[in-house]
Amino acid sequence: MNQRQLFLQHVGQTSPAPLALEIVKAKGTVLTDRKGKTYLDLIAGISVCNVGHCHPKVVKAIRKQAGDYLHLLVYGELVETPQVAYATLLTKLLPSSLNSVYFTSSGAEATEGAMKLAKRVTGRTQMIAFNHSYHGSTQGALSLMGDEYWRNAFRPLLPGILHLEYNDPAVFDSITTDTACVLLETIQAEKGVNPPKKSWLTALRKRCTETGTLLILDEIQTGFGRTGHLWGFEPFEIVPDIILLGKALGGGMPLGAFVADKALMDQFTLNPVLGHITTFGGHPVSCAAGLAALKVLLKEKWIRELPEKEALFRELLVHPAIQAIRSRGLLIAVEFESFEFNKRVIDRCIANGVLTDWFLFGSNCLRIAPPLSISKKEIKKACSIILDAIQSEYLR
Repeated sequence: MNQRQLFLQHVGQTSPAPLALEIVKAKGTVLTDRKGKTYLDLIAGISVCNVGHCHPKVVKAIRKQAGDYLHLLVYGELVETPQVAYATLLTKLLPSSLNSVYFTSSGAEATEGAMKLAKRVTGRTQMIAFNHSYHGSTQGALSLMGDEYWRNAFRPLLPGILHLEYNDPAVFDSITTDTACVLLETIQAEKGVNPPKKSWLTALRKRCTETGTLLILDEIQTGFGRTGHLWGFEPFEIVPDIILLGKALGGGMPLGAFVADKALMDQFTLNPVLGHITTFGGHPVSCAAGLAALKVLLKEKWIRELPEKEALFRELLVHPAIQAIRSRGLLIAVEFESFEFNKRVIDRCIANGVLTDWFLFGSNCLRIAPPLSISKKEIKKACSIILDAIQSEYLR
């Protein structure tokens, strides 16, 4: 059997029709397959590779740490320099109340940890999440997921979770002294880039404070410069009680985290001891990679250049078949009339050397979320290929 057949036979599958591209090299914004064909990457591993694939400083940090030590002991028992250095830098870049980092292995695990912390801190069990939200696929995170199609096959799930409408003022009446937390994406990514109204998010913060409810913001996709700010919540001028991080956090390595005030986080340390524990969370190689990637991001001009790059995509992507474009920085959704049309466009793009995808709760929208390092020349090339694909399908 060839590699593709072995992949389909022995690697657990997530859909009946995976892309099954056999990529053998990735550098910057370009992927190369086994036959030497190249693809301009417009999804960055779903907002993971914000500094591009295999950035030399990230690779150097990985190699150095791999030569020093790999896994030593379960998380939290030993002082591991990459963890300490990364947590210190992260907390310097966050508001002062977000000063304690709990590293996990993924964004979904960060969601799970934050849910537990909210229950532990408040002594409450009710949680509020939002329709068309995505926070991971483990059972706790799945309980929060805002779509019954994805939840139904795995019931029973966690009780006491209300699924409400994002941006709806009626939400405030449902937040009471029985509510442990309100958990939401700063910008609903999988809805096809759906931002909140600033006034709504401000009022949500106020209501959570009034009721002693923890406000948890999921920045797993919107963090690390993706929206044109280092953190997605910055332009809304509010501060969450807990922030969830993942994807770009590891610079291409598996890593997640939830960040809170130390007074909250310390409640995991007693009654019971080991209130939350993970074997591989904050793996030293992942932390070294993430730290190197963040330093690259802070040094480069990519975040400052994002408004111009976002505007270029919007300027170039003009066609009668495009019904709308929604964007925040380099998180962009191009909306078509149907999933079927969108899927045909995506397939043509991939065949012509541009890797793109759709959104879980916006299947009629084409995803654009490239490495932040993408050049204007590459943007023009990508848009040309996308427009050719759209035109070909439009004329069918």
